[in-house]
Amino acid sequence: MEGNFSVCEEHVYDQIYNTHAESLRNHLYFKFGDLNQAEDIVQEAFIKLWQKCSSIIYEKAAAFLYTVSKNLFIDVIRSKKVALKFEKNSMPSHDIEDPYFHLRTKEFQQKLETVISELPEKQREAFLLNRIEKLTYKEIAERLEISQTAVEKRISKALIKLKEITELQKRSI
Repeated sequence: MEGNFSVCEEHVYDQIYNTHAESLRNHLYFKFGDLNQAEDIVQEAFIKLWQKCSSIIYEKAAAFLYTVSKNLFIDVIRSKKVALKFEKNSMPSHDIEDPYFHLRTKEFQQKLETVISELPEKQREAFLLNRIEKLTYKEIAERLEISQTAVEKRISKALIKLKEITELQKRSI
């Protein structure tokens, strides 16, 4: 959809919502680690978009949403420290597997969450956008408004840090 579309037209607004809401929510979740809060912020951002629809150019709507949501989320987290929490992916259970297998799997999932949550925010964000949302380095660079080289460095540093933490944990076992 290109051209002179008014964000105030309901079908245009709906199209913007359908195109950007999920991606925006995931972006906020990966950046700040709170899914419920991310969903609330997305709704607030879209309300602000609707309230200012007459002054927002269609081509700038996505940038407006990302900027507003980022500012709203920063306001929320200023007063508290954020710990990354992953949604628990339920693994299919098989009757063949013994309880020890389930315990090891659960422990591994907890260690993985802890290790990723210990990454610096910028590295964690780039890493999760690449590994979870399956975005390319170029797509991540556009979304975060940084160079592709910066994305490569962040992900590379995240992988090095994850490897270091994993090696330390192996030695302590």
